[in-house]
Amino acid sequence: MRLGIFGGAFNPPHVGHLACAQDAHAQLGLDTVVWVPTGRAPHREIEDDPGAEVRLQMCEHALAGDERFGLSRIEIDRPGPSYTVETLRAIRASRPEASLFLILGGDQAAALPAWHEPEEVLSLATVAAAARGERTRERVLEAISALAGSERVVFFDMPRIDVSSTLVRARVAAGQPIRYLVPDRVASFIGAHGLYGSSAPVGAGR
Repeated sequence: MRLGIFGGAFNPPHVGHLACAQDAHAQLGLDTVVWVPTGRAPHREIEDDPGAEVRLQMCEHALAGDERFGLSRIEIDRPGPSYTVETLRAIRASRPEASLFLILGGDQAAALPAWHEPEEVLSLATVAAAARGERTRERVLEAISALAGSERVVFFDMPRIDVSSTLVRARVAAGQPIRYLVPDRVASFIGAHGLYGSSAPVGAGR
C-alpha cells in the first residue's frame, strides 16, 4: 500500500489542491491520497478560519465521489498544535504495512528545516514535493541538504495553477464569482453558510 498524506488548512479547498493531489496520485503510483485538514496550525493563526469542522466539511464536498482520495480528521481530533510529525507517527502506528508519502508544495518542502522534528518527518515518510521545473527541485534540495534523510525526497510535476485559498476568500468577500476556482459543491456550501463575508449565493450559478 502506497499512501499519500496531503495536509493543509484547506480554507477553502480549491482546484489547485485537487490538481496537486491528482498528479501526486498518478505520478507516484499511490493507492490513495488522504487529505488531512489542519486542526490547530502550530506557527500561525489560520486566517478567516470558519473552524476545523467546517473546513473538514468543505473537504468532504470537494472529494465527494473520487475514489482516489480519502479524508482524515486525525489532526482535528488530536488536542494541541497539529504537528505533521505526530500525524505521521499515528498513521505509521495504525498502518505499519503502508509506505507513506508526504505531499508538499515546493515552498513547503523548502521550508522543511524550520518544521518540528524535520528529520523524524523524513524518516517516517518519503517527502514528495510538487515541482515546476528544475529550479524548484534545485531550490528544495539546497534548502534541505543538511537534513538526514534529505536524499529520499522525490518530486512530481504539476501545472502552474494560480489559485489560492486567500484569493478565493477575497473574491467571496468582494461578491465576485468563484465558480471554476473551487468545486461547485464547495462554492454552494460557502454561499449557503455565509462564509468569508459572503452575503449572496456564490455557488454553481451563472
